[in-house]
Amino acid sequence: MNSVYIDLAIGLVLAFLLFSLLLSGINEGLVRLLGIRSKFLWAYLKDMLDGHNGKKSIPSTIGDVFARLPFRKDVRPAFSPLPPPVDSAAPSLSGMLYERLREIDHGKDGKDGKTNIASIPPTRFATAMMEIATGEGGVPAMLARLEAAGSPLYRPLKSAWDTANGELEAFRAAVEQWFDGEMRRLTVLYRRYVRWVIAVLGLLLTLLFSMDALEYGRAILTDNAIRAQVAATADGGAQSLAGLREKCPDHPTDPYACVTEVLSAPAFVQIVGNAPVSVKIPANGSPQWTWNGGEWLHRLMSPGHWPGFLITFFALLFGAPFWWDIFRRLTGIRVRAGETEK
Repeated sequence: MNSVYIDLAIGLVLAFLLFSLLLSGINEGLVRLLGIRSKFLWAYLKDMLDGHNGKKSIPSTIGDVFARLPFRKDVRPAFSPLPPPVDSAAPSLSGMLYERLREIDHGKDGKDGKTNIASIPPTRFATAMMEIATGEGGVPAMLARLEAAGSPLYRPLKSAWDTANGELEAFRAAVEQWFDGEMRRLTVLYRRYVRWVIAVLGLLLTLLFSMDALEYGRAILTDNAIRAQVAATADGGAQSLAGLREKCPDHPTDPYACVTEVLSAPAFVQIVGNAPVSVKIPANGSPQWTWNGGEWLHRLMSPGHWPGFLITFFALLFGAPFWWDIFRRLTGIRVRAGETEK
């Protein structure tokens, strides 16, 4: 009996793990396709260096994450393969910063476009700010330009300069430490917004496959029951075929054919077959595509499936790392060398 519950737990966890991986893959694909990470970073840098004048580039609401950041005006600097110039002529401080970060940038297939820089090492940022200060004629001159532009960067750099007492190395270290803290804060903010994206994608994925976790659990138990009865039939001989005939009305004379058909389509295969379009691969022949739009819509409108949909949706929100850890513990898979136990 314990093995039945173990099979049920492993089956559910494995399904949640695979769907969570699919969800993560879709999210990562959209992030890369739309350049969300680099857009988020440069929206922050533009607001911080150039000032936003009451109109921020960085998302401030959930609507901005879904609409303005991915699809509206891209504030990222244009990609350039040229080396940083000796004398900067960029019209903005964010442009001047990019000129000193070109060496860590990369274009798409060598073509010009927007920058792909999505992460700036704090040391490289502090060095770039020192280079900008040199081009401006010193740190006080750079601070004066920041103050005149109404840049939010003025106050933290002014504080760092006052604390450093005019020592450039101490100022550089303070800027590096400040920027490292800002990147940590920005990462937390980014993940907070991404969780909403994950939630929307998880809901769409649950509805697309109409994945009812409760129905899936019952299907796993049914598979186990059929396997147990097949084993009992093998031990009991032809007289014990009556039970299988009752379960297989479509094959009254050959219950073994029914068992083969049922066990060749286990619970997980059945659950992914509830999408609007499903495919079956017969023993001999090409794949057969089937439109299940009517049945799929009926499942969505049936209140009996809603609790299962809700369980699946919340399960996907835990993420693939969580379900992988649960699956590893249930199956006894050992961690690789260098991976620590939680």
